[in-house]
Amino acid sequence: MPDQPSPWHITIGPWEQQRELAQPLRLEVFVHEQQVPLELEWDEFDAVSTHALAFDPDGNPVGTGRLLPDGHIGRMAVKQSQRQAGVGSAILSALMHYAKDRGDQEVALNAQIQARAFYERHCFVAEGEEFLDAGIPHIRMRHVFT
Repeated sequence: MPDQPSPWHITIGPWEQQRELAQPLRLEVFVHEQQVPLELEWDEFDAVSTHALAFDPDGNPVGTGRLLPDGHIGRMAVKQSQRQAGVGSAILSALMHYAKDRGDQEVALNAQIQARAFYERHCFVAEGEEFLDAGIPHIRMRHVFT
């Protein structure tokens, strides 16, 4: 998917810098909306991952995602009021660019089935069978950089 100008400001950094604003977004989306158990939301990978935060034109945090050291993208969360507005695409593109710039050959993720088409628009390809994660159907997807 070609890059397009975005109204979203994206910051990239370690968990220590992004946590204060990323954590409430993830709680809202995963724990409250999707009923993911709180103990499954926080893990040891936050501390070693690179985190992206998206801000609207007024400076409000509206989305987040993370990139693990192994090139796995996860914890993509966008405020319900901002979905379908390009926030997720801006976050995903920023994380993909970061991964490519650091030398990763590919990125992978476990997409919720309802988000599969979104990732396909960003040239991710599904692999394997559907599986449940936190009770939600997912599919593994991969994007190889060219």
